[in-house]
Amino acid sequence: MPSGKNIVVTTDTLKVVINTAGGNIQHLDLLKHKDTDDQSKPFTLLQQQAGHIYVAQSGLLGNDLPTHNAEFTVAGDNYRLAEGKDTLEVRLTAMDSGSARVTKVYTFHRSKYLVDVGYEIENLGKTALLPSAYYQFVRDSEPVAGSSKFVPTFTGPAVYTEKDKFEKIEFADIEKNKVKLPANPEDGWIGMLQHYFVSAWLPASKGSREFYTKKLDGNEFSAGVILPVASIEPGQTGRISATLYAGPAQTRLDKIAPGLGLTVDYGWLTIFSTPLFWLMSHINDWVNNWGVSIILLTVLIKLAFFPLSAASYRSMAKMRQVSPKLEKIKQQYGDDRERLNKAMMELYKTEKINPLGGCLPMLIQIPVFIALYWAILSSVELRHAPFFGWITDLSATDPYYVLPLIMGISMMVQTKLNPVPPDPMQAKLMQIMPIVFSVVFFFFPAGLVLYSVVNNLLSIAQQWYITRSLESGHKGVAKA
Repeated sequence: MPSGKNIVVTTDTLKVVINTAGGNIQHLDLLKHKDTDDQSKPFTLLQQQAGHIYVAQSGLLGNDLPTHNAEFTVAGDNYRLAEGKDTLEVRLTAMDSGSARVTKVYTFHRSKYLVDVGYEIENLGKTALLPSAYYQFVRDSEPVAGSSKFVPTFTGPAVYTEKDKFEKIEFADIEKNKVKLPANPEDGWIGMLQHYFVSAWLPASKGSREFYTKKLDGNEFSAGVILPVASIEPGQTGRISATLYAGPAQTRLDKIAPGLGLTVDYGWLTIFSTPLFWLMSHINDWVNNWGVSIILLTVLIKLAFFPLSAASYRSMAKMRQVSPKLEKIKQQYGDDRERLNKAMMELYKTEKINPLGGCLPMLIQIPVFIALYWAILSSVELRHAPFFGWITDLSATDPYYVLPLIMGISMMVQTKLNPVPPDPMQAKLMQIMPIVFSVVFFFFPAGLVLYSVVNNLLSIAQQWYITRSLESGHKGVAKA
């Protein structure tokens, strides 16, 4: 733990603790986001305590220049953004900085999660200085609270350049020295990701930089960027600055820095997840309830895929109609697989049934529904968002497991509507699946389960309607 003095800085969005030992940010609260477990407290993103470290550090490289371990002095102990002011500046002066007078300047902004971290370097010597500045995060590899193997989310560094784009970095790859960072980048940033939140060092402008990752002592890792400072002649003052973003991960972060919106981890289906969340957020602007927004978006998706779903359910309905004939064929040919398959194909041809007709339309829809799954899972806007009644947080599990039970029942109803598979083992598996899914969904966020429940109920209604229509038509033909 740092042995220096703590400086507390408070704005309308952040509460930050800077320690004079290194002049680093060792604690940062997001005042507009609640703690995961105790919603009476703000969410803590950066912190240094026994068993956990996640801090933002910076320093200078060069003879006698202050690193992130140097001692600083500061005029006050407590700073607060004043009413009517848009910025707040905190200046720390390095002690024993040798041939240079170094001031570390923090600039905080109203209603933003951005902190400018700069250095003013006055050359007191007789020769030119050629320093560099480094900005880094130090973090252990433990996943954040709330992450589970049922709903896995990424925790670790990430880097972005316009050439190489966005890349996540595994802690295990850092430890094994297998990380390949962009070579000779002229733009880009480096950050640290966790579920819903991100911190990132954003260099002030384009120019030469070097990204790095390191394995430190114990279970600690660093990820950062080195920025060169222009030559400082004797008696002159040089300046260097980078911006720290520490806040929620949102797609609109691209307005702050290119690629920063990619920290919202939609996985390989980003191309679908992004427009789906965009539509869901616009629905929420209208209804002002994320649970209702999930329901309405699911309805819109079902309507968009109605023709495909209808084709699938018609095929399954026809399979149900011919199931007695299929059973007779199975009894007739017994274990003679070749003759059984031939007879079944002839029956399908006679009845004009495509045995894959019930599967293909559903397969086409799977990427869209998985994309919606990830849009719900990864969107910080749903964190602590209430639905109604007992569901006060759509990002947490249903406390009474009502939605998972409803989902399990809906899957059982769907199983009854589907044709019985000819394979006995497959038939037993279809009966067990609703129970298995119900148990798994006990651990899923309520928003995801709500989406599954609504999707299942709409599917049941559509399938029941189509099956009933076909059966009514079939009886009419039989009477005639």
